[in-house]
Amino acid sequence: MAENNKIESNTNSPFRGLGGDGGRIVIAGGGTGGHIFPAIAIANALEKAAPGIEILFVGASGKMEMEKVPQAGYQIKGLDIAGFNRQSVVKNISLPFKLIKSFLQVRKIMNEFKPDAVVGVGGYSSFPVLRYAQSKGIASFIHESNSFAGKSNMLLGKKATKIFVATDGMEKFFPKDRLIITGNPVRKTIVESTVSRAEGLRFFGLNESKKTVLSVGGSLGARSINEALAFYLDAFAENDLQLIWQTGKSTASDYKNKGEGRKNIWVNDFIKEMEMGYAAADIVISRAGAMSVTELCVAGKPTVFVPFPHAAEDHQTSNAMSLVNKQAALIIKDSEAKEKLVNAVIDLSRNEPLQQSLKKNMYALAITNADEVIAKEILKYIQ
Repeated sequence: MAENNKIESNTNSPFRGLGGDGGRIVIAGGGTGGHIFPAIAIANALEKAAPGIEILFVGASGKMEMEKVPQAGYQIKGLDIAGFNRQSVVKNISLPFKLIKSFLQVRKIMNEFKPDAVVGVGGYSSFPVLRYAQSKGIASFIHESNSFAGKSNMLLGKKATKIFVATDGMEKFFPKDRLIITGNPVRKTIVESTVSRAEGLRFFGLNESKKTVLSVGGSLGARSINEALAFYLDAFAENDLQLIWQTGKSTASDYKNKGEGRKNIWVNDFIKEMEMGYAAADIVISRAGAMSVTELCVAGKPTVFVPFPHAAEDHQTSNAMSLVNKQAALIIKDSEAKEKLVNAVIDLSRNEPLQQSLKKNMYALAITNADEVIAKEILKYIQ
């Protein structure tokens, strides 16, 4: 990540962003919020920079993007594609057929839409779309949100026009002359948040005079984090701490019961208004997905990361270590969470100088206009 908060940087068409001659762009990818929300942010920035632009999303049928993208006001086409299943070889039998079908679907979509450029944000649908675009000489762009690149992006990067990355050191995965360090696009509700700590704490019904810990493990939850918190829940009150606990959907009811009746604990499966959570928190416990890391830098919160160890190429550990190595965060291994996590948080809550140091170093890594930088670069190739 770069330092400071900024980087210098009319038809009847059915596609949003109409105006006639602003160019046409396909944005491909999805699967998780970490891919979808940056993609939508890039689309919004493209529209703002070039009001005449036409944008079409391509995603994987049945995945999260098929719901979230239309909610954001954009049209999306679904591909019948799936990734390699590491747990079941049998389920991979149909994979070659799905891949062939997806390439045929991509050819039809691209021939009809005739894009000037394509942008891949990761996920199953990125590969066939960018691969086809590159075979036809269409400008192709990759946004790699993690500090350890996925295999598909590495392969696509060899012919990509430009590759937007979140951190430095990515030349070990991509051609150096095509790299641009942009950071990751962040939701405007977080970038532009003016919520005070007091407002955030009132939102959760907590005490303004107490140190507050926010725990987030993703929409499905993080078992190791949840188990550690549940086992040592009494320790929060004993150390005069409050906890905002996003459990995730998996076994949420069990953890809600654990927190019931405790005035220092707010517990639920999901926090929709995450700007409130960040505002209320003095310390954060989090997985280390790319977007979580990015948002926490923008929020400037002292964080203890517990990376998910089974993420592809163990990229969450790489994401976390990119901050730990800059003295901007702490890390606990997933396998050691139950034994060490709560004690580490309590120790951090007592160490004000360390909190301030982590906060300062986090802020130094924050980038708040990645979407604008990416949009500006893409538009150079279609205008």
